[in-house]
Amino acid sequence: MNFHCDPITYISQVNLKVQNIERSIIFYKEVIGFKVLEQSERTAKLTADGKSVLLSIEQPDDVVPRQGRTTGLYHFALLLPTRSDLAKIVLHFEKIGVQLGSSDHLVSEALYLSDPDGNGIEIYVDRDPSEWNWNNGEVEMTVDPLNFSDLLSYGKLQSWKGLPAETVIGHIHLHVSELKRTEEFYIKGLGFEVVNRFGTQALFISDGKYHHHIGLNTWNGVGAPTPPPNSVGLQLFTLMLSSEEKKNKIIAQLKAVGASVTEENGSIVTTDPSGNRIRLNSLV
Repeated sequence: MNFHCDPITYISQVNLKVQNIERSIIFYKEVIGFKVLEQSERTAKLTADGKSVLLSIEQPDDVVPRQGRTTGLYHFALLLPTRSDLAKIVLHFEKIGVQLGSSDHLVSEALYLSDPDGNGIEIYVDRDPSEWNWNNGEVEMTVDPLNFSDLLSYGKLQSWKGLPAETVIGHIHLHVSELKRTEEFYIKGLGFEVVNRFGTQALFISDGKYHHHIGLNTWNGVGAPTPPPNSVGLQLFTLMLSSEEKKNKIIAQLKAVGASVTEENGSIVTTDPSGNRIRLNSLV
């Protein structure tokens, strides 16, 4: 099953703020493997397939460095189509000397790194959903060591040529200030369901029984403040909904839980209880 297309609600784009647009463009092209679709003096829209924008980066006026112990981005995650694609990018990172974290989550195999501003990035590949273990409505996930020897022996490894065209935003993981109101916003407001509770400090939610489209954690501290608007970090992310009817239903649900819903440049934007901004788009 494809968990990143109609009728699933999924993340189609992430917008980040950076300190130096030229430095970030070089990083996202040469290290991560994006192509530049559009570029201006202070912005760039990045793509894997040459058509769809997955990542938009912007250098705000009077930008300040990423703020510690605040809400906002923990990481955004690029989902690769095949395990051999993950192996290729491992070899690419090794060749250019990139420092990596890694993990086997049972549902997926993942690499972790940060951009020059400290914005977290995960690059991963899913295991087949038939291999995911579900117990009482929750999917089993863990943080085990990644078996690089097995990964790098998988398939025929060809030279790295950037992100595959089929790459999508697999999920986003956010720092939030608390979980109770946050859960209400994402479940009763946006219509996701909880698929994993990681102790009392993290929550994983999805649509259509994916292992998670959104992760939420309080690891920066309960009551963590929202960073200033000109801070490096997350500007917003876009949720793609299957229809205008579904979007209108979600807008009504958001208003019912007391969430803000505003129109910005022709788009509907809502804000979670921790100040993370979300744009609502529909396919029809």
